Amino acid sequence: MVGPFWGKGLKINKMALRKYKPVTAGTRWRIGNAYAEITTNEPEKSLLEHQKGTGGRNFQGRRAMRYIGGGNKTQYRIVDFKRNKSDIKATVKTIEYDPNRTAFIALLHYSDGEKRYIIAPQGLEVGSVIVSGAAVAPEVGNALLLKNMPLGTVVHNIELQPGKGGALARSAGTYAQLNAKEEKYCVLKMPSGELRKVLSTCMATVGIVSNSDHALQSMGKAGRNRWKGIRPRNRGVAMNPVDHPMGGGEGRSSGGHPRSRKGKYAKGEITRNTSKASNKLIIQRRNGKKLSSKFK
Repeated sequence: MVGPFWGKGLKINKMALRKYKPVTAGTRWRIGNAYAEITTNEPEKSLLEHQKGTGGRNFQGRRAMRYIGGGNKTQYRIVDFKRNKSDIKATVKTIEYDPNRTAFIALLHYSDGEKRYIIAPQGLEVGSVIVSGAAVAPEVGNALLLKNMPLGTVVHNIELQPGKGGALARSAGTYAQLNAKEEKYCVLKMPSGELRKVLSTCMATVGIVSNSDHALQSMGKAGRNRWKGIRPRNRGVAMNPVDHPMGGGEGRSSGGHPRSRKGKYAKGEITRNTSKASNKLIIQRRNGKKLSSKFK
């Protein structure tokens, strides 16, 4: 493998992560991805779209989000979240890096000649043959209906509405587990620990999302975040009272209860809409508590 995945002064580990030698200040604390699964640096041109960065500006050109700007130019990879090519076998040609998401993506060549990207599950290799359909075998990379999966199956890229495309468990290392089947619903344990019902006619892909070590990476220097389009962030406690509710005080003050610039509590406050239609589908919240009666 060649290109940006090799660096100067590396300690090469037989793991998914690389600990860099401290040859510079920026590499002293850097823990990068080894990209051991990546097989090519060149994306499929027919599946690329141009995307323009907003710089945190809205349609009027005014700044709507702080701490956004700059960054390398990237192109969007068109990913197939629907997996709606039923019963047509596809061969995995490459495993690729995607700058727009934490997970890796896999390029599929279907037997009818079409090419598509999917989110690569852990363990999927070049040359593997996968297929999607209502009742295909529940093997890694295959997509099928939840009602046709055995209990205990680990899945990702889960639909919330049949035919709309996967919406849940799409980031690196995430997965949900099929716990039970109840009439027209299946009970899934989500990555957050939440137990919720999903229609049994929804599609999901078998396996765990790739790049599970993503959370263990360390940037090493602020400049790497600038390459990602993230600008330096001011702490609220370092501001004046006129600028932030947590600002002011003599010396290094704690700032009081954590809250946003507009005064909204960051911890402890219920932010979920009590009249949300999907509340009735949640059996147990991520904190282990059953849903309050006011949500039902």
